[in-house]
Amino acid sequence: MTAPKELRLLPWSGPEGKPCYLSTDDQGGYMSRLADNVESLQIGSAAQLLNLASELLDDKKAGLDDMRRLTRELVWSLRDVLRIAASRGDLLGVSEPHDA
Repeated sequence: MTAPKELRLLPWSGPEGKPCYLSTDDQGGYMSRLADNVESLQIGSAAQLLNLASELLDDKKAGLDDMRRLTRELVWSLRDVLRIAASRGDLLGVSEPHDA
């Protein structure tokens, strides 16, 4: 069995929101490349959402529904980016920060 530090946290969840892990020695394999591509898309989406958020926050006509939708999207995006950060930290052997 592979040791936990040798597993890669994948950028998507499994059934019931549980984390998915990849066990492989081939960083150039299909699943590793797929995970890299999904991470890249998630980070790009987060950057676009950040720009949209800046614009919407400056818009005096933005309503409560717009702000709720923005907040929901930001939460989803932040969750994705934190999962990527945790995965990369695991790969580098960096421990996660403690909850405040």
